[in-house]
Amino acid sequence: WLNYPNNIKMEATGDEPRDQRLAQIEIALLSVIFLCASFLNFGLLLVLWKKRQQMSRMRVFVSHLCLADLVVAFFQVCPQLMWDITDRFIGPDLVCRLVKYLQIVGMFASTYMIVVMTVDRYQAICNPMVTFQRRRARWNLPVCVAWLASFVFSVPQLFIFSRVQIGPGVYDCWAQFIQPWGPKAYVTWTTLVIFLVPIVTVTVCQVRICRALQINLYLKTQQQHHHSSRTSNVASVSKSRIKTVKMTVVIVLAYTVCWAPFFTVQLWSVWDADAPTETATFTIIMLLASLNSVANPCIYLLFTVKFPKLLGALLCMKHTDLKGSLPEEATMVSSLYLSIKSHSDIE
Repeated sequence: WLNYPNNIKMEATGDEPRDQRLAQIEIALLSVIFLCASFLNFGLLLVLWKKRQQMSRMRVFVSHLCLADLVVAFFQVCPQLMWDITDRFIGPDLVCRLVKYLQIVGMFASTYMIVVMTVDRYQAICNPMVTFQRRRARWNLPVCVAWLASFVFSVPQLFIFSRVQIGPGVYDCWAQFIQPWGPKAYVTWTTLVIFLVPIVTVTVCQVRICRALQINLYLKTQQQHHHSSRTSNVASVSKSRIKTVKMTVVIVLAYTVCWAPFFTVQLWSVWDADAPTETATFTIIMLLASLNSVANPCIYLLFTVKFPKLLGALLCMKHTDLKGSLPEEATMVSSLYLSIKSHSDIE
């Protein structure tokens, strides 16, 4: 499934020579992606772990997003890097199946963690009284559901991929489908559950969040006009909520930009027999999808942490209280909820 359409279609035969220059580009790209994703996600996870006594719901989701992106780095990018170096998959059938299973587990987990984080932000604005009655545990129901769904939905990989003989004395880890509809059905289904359904879900949530913010901004304008004593509180809430929404929107946009080309060429490769699957453009587009695991920690750090303080914490130079730039969530969201409720009562 990951990165190379010829692992799905099984059209080549024999030990065909590969484009050495393209292979070098692939190895260089994957090496950079692996190192950056590993360093950034591990560093952010370390910072969040040091602040585990002050773990908010948002930090819980970000922590598990880091874990999911580390799964992508070590079980998707790293095996593909070694595969590119050796040209053929080296290992027994069990390792082949486990690698392919864990590759797609990372994709599911990273995607679904973004979804549950966005849904939680929606709940925090539209139903804050329900949200803050929940325990701020490191493992909560949405997180558990996201991981469980990731492990369950990835199970077909264990049966689709295996170590097969593709030529005289040549073995590789390839997929075997029922022809001719098998590849089309599986890639289409995977695109639906990993990409299309999550994108629709987070889009609906973001639209509703923006509507709630629009109401809050309207209230702020009205209170400023009437010189209300609550003017400053409403203004603060609006700015904080806008900043939170911006962060989640940027994360979703980064996911869309990174993975849309990947799923497009995957669908193209199985629905069009003449798709240029062996071209450099086709291959590089699929490799760059993993950049999403590099982008996620960068986005969170840019929105919530000052980099000098972050570096100080990582290097253990001093005991820095890494407070995010967002105000305390309970006060902030409850104020927004009361503002929206008062607006509905007035109407």
